[in-house]
Amino acid sequence: MGNPYEQDLGRNPANYQPLTPLSYLERAAKTFPDHVAIIHGRQRTTYRDFWRRSLKLASALSRRGIGKGDTVTVMLSNTPPMLEAHFGVPMTKAVLHSLNTRLDAAVIAFQLDHAETKVLVVDREFANVVSEALALARVKPLVIDYDDPEYATDAPYPKGERIGSLDYENFVAGGDEDFAWSMPDDEWDAISLNYTSGTTGNPKGVVYHHRGAALMAYANTIHAGMGKHAVYLWTLPMFHCNGWCFPWTLAVQAGTHV
Repeated sequence: MGNPYEQDLGRNPANYQPLTPLSYLERAAKTFPDHVAIIHGRQRTTYRDFWRRSLKLASALSRRGIGKGDTVTVMLSNTPPMLEAHFGVPMTKAVLHSLNTRLDAAVIAFQLDHAETKVLVVDREFANVVSEALALARVKPLVIDYDDPEYATDAPYPKGERIGSLDYENFVAGGDEDFAWSMPDDEWDAISLNYTSGTTGNPKGVVYHHRGAALMAYANTIHAGMGKHAVYLWTLPMFHCNGWCFPWTLAVQAGTHV
């Protein structure tokens, strides 16, 4: 006779789901839809809208053929689209690659090529250096411009000309908020790609998986003593190690990004 503790106790959707931080945002949106998730200048985004916009971003990317095995790169400051990318990109099962906004064109070009970037979202304040990088890179990604309406004149860098073929807001608007996203096939699947800097030779790519990001998000809430509806003032760049996973962490407690 076989092991009775294994009889009729196989994995199924009712008793097992792969660990992923994507489910945190879904839960927060369903449980606290009207709670403010993001404060950016005068802009206020509720969890309902944060979830909807992430789904629309995922849908728009999916319609462009983006899916598992693809890389979506962003060159963004700590802005709402950066948070949306942390959920919307992996909802397509693609991998999010966040560029260090302080890099020069040659290093950016190397990362774009090494990551085999398919889509690049870039804030106009970084348009000049990214334009130089694209001229050096072998890959020719779809480039999407983001123009931050809250800080039109006092961004850290002067805004350059649009270099993409699409505008971010229009791109997201074309997505479907009823996009049928699914959990990762395996919690070991990649969720993000980050690169070292300040090391010898070329930057080294570091892959995060859904399980690791989910566990790190849980650990952050414990270590920080983060309670329900915590408010988190961003000082760390989100491109740095995915902001130590705090873009995903706040959704655990339905907190507010500032």
